[in-house]
This record gives sequence, C-alpha cells and structure tokens, in this order.
Amino acid sequence: MKFAQIIEFTTSRIDEFNANLDAWMARTEGRRIPHSAVLRRDRDAENAYLLMVEFSSYEQGMDTSSRPEPGEFAAFLAQISDGALKFRNLDVLPEEDL
Repeated sequence: MKFAQIIEFTTSRIDEFNANLDAWMARTEGRRIPHSAVLRRDRDAENAYLLMVEFSSYEQGMDTSSRPEPGEFAAFLAQISDGALKFRNLDVLPEEDL
C-alpha cells in the first residue's frame, strides 16, 4: 500500500524553499529513495503550503525518514517556516484518475 506524508507549513520565504529544494535534489542525486513530491499553495490562507510526499510503501517512507538527507531538508524547512511544521502520515487508499 502506498504511503503519503503531508507537511503543512507557512512561510513568506517560498523562493528560498524552491532554491534549497533544487540544490538539495542535486546534492542527493543517486542517494534518494525513489518517491514523488508535490508542493501546493493554499489559495485561502496567505503563505500557507502543503508539501505532499508519496512513497511506494510505509516502510519505504520510514526508511527515507531515517536517512540524514531528509532530516537536513526538514531542518531547513523548519528554519524558514513562520510557525511549527505539521506532519500527517497517510495510507493511500484507492486512487483514481477521474
């Protein structure tokens, strides 16, 4: 079963987020566990974002979380956030393209 993690955060420094993500992806090339990530902006809340990360399984997500590279990125994200990060861990149930 696929596993997803959503990280909710607010920041007025989203350009720094994007630049750091690009640099982090280049630095960790070949060392990351394959997964997908999508950044979404809340249209109804100023500077509010959701980083949605999906893995092929819960175990793969936990393996990724235990590595230093994601911890480094999470520390950066906490640094540029205007408040505490909020994490949600989700099992991905039926997924349909409608």
